[in-house]
This record gives sequence, C-alpha cells and structure tokens, in this order.
Amino acid sequence: MSRIVNKLSLQEFLDSPESRDRYEFVDGEIVPKVSPNYKHSFLQLRLLLALNQWCESLRCGRVLPEWAVVLQRRGQDWVPVPDLTYVSYERLPLEWEEDAPCPVIPELVVEIISPGQSFGEAESLGEGDRSPKLFKKMTQKATDYLLAGVSRVWIVDNQAQSITVFGANELPQIFWINDTISGVLLPGLSLSLSALFAKK
Repeated sequence: MSRIVNKLSLQEFLDSPESRDRYEFVDGEIVPKVSPNYKHSFLQLRLLLALNQWCESLRCGRVLPEWAVVLQRRGQDWVPVPDLTYVSYERLPLEWEEDAPCPVIPELVVEIISPGQSFGEAESLGEGDRSPKLFKKMTQKATDYLLAGVSRVWIVDNQAQSITVFGANELPQIFWINDTISGVLLPGLSLSLSALFAKK
C-alpha cells in the first residue's frame, strides 16, 4: 500500500514548531536533520570560531550555525539547515535582527560529514560500500545549493581531513591537511586545515 503524504506549503512549515527545531523542509515535507555527535560538533565549533573571527575583523557579515535558509530547489520551496551559513552585510544588513530563517541567498554554506563516513576519500579513491553513495548524495546537495544561487559550498570531511569546495561554473577543489583555504569570495580569510583538524 502506498503511503499518502500531505504536502505542506512553505508558510505552513514556517508556522510549525518543527521549523524552530532541527528540521528541514524538502519537497513539501518536514525532514528531521540527524543530531551530530561530539567530533562533528567540535569541528563545527572550530570552523565557526575561525569564520566568525574573520567576519568580526573585517565587519563584513555574519556566520551562524544551524541557521535555516529559505531557498528554491527544483522549482519548489526548500529550507535546508546547513551546519554553518555565512552571509555578507551587503546581502543582509547588520541591522537585520529578525528571529527567522535566513531570508536571502548566502555566499557560503558549510556541511560537515559525520564520523564513520568519508567524502574526500570517496572522491579521490572511489572505494568502499558507503562512500560512493555518500559522494553522490553530498555532491547533489552541493549542486542544489549552487543552483539556488549560493556562491560557495564547503563539504568538510573529518575522517579524510579534507574540505571540498564547490563553486558555480567550476570544478570542485579538494583541500587537504597541509593546504590553506583563501580566495576572492572571502577576502582576507586564511584557513589552515592542519590547525582545523589538529587534535586538542
């Protein structure tokens, strides 16, 4: 017997209690986001501190964890909850302080792979039972972000100690443990992966 699913509108989702918790809105349905464990959360904190320090030093924008973003995906309303979201003050002024999802398309979203899964190794080696499926899933999500107008997507892989950077109209670029991320999109940012993935 097929399951009958009642599709919600974007406004119905935003008015629901789930929109204020760890839930995403995908294809008219409320989808729970997996709760992270310690290693995921610790890496998320390190990235947040690094990006926030950069934001505050230049007073260029805001970066927040687990902030829902209102986007479009395949012609439908989509509200993902990235692990980190950066949006400049040019797109969302400093004075904006509403208790609501991000109302504009951000410049950067960051998704962190949970321990036990490896995205970087899947891309470089193509081995393992779960890695190819994970690679396809995360690549598709990165593509969805880019098609929605997001400028950059970082897929952070704690196991492979890598960050794969996706950008519009360019091939993905993998940064490894000895690399440093910098670029025109985030001027003045210098993120050392060896420091990011270093043990305590």
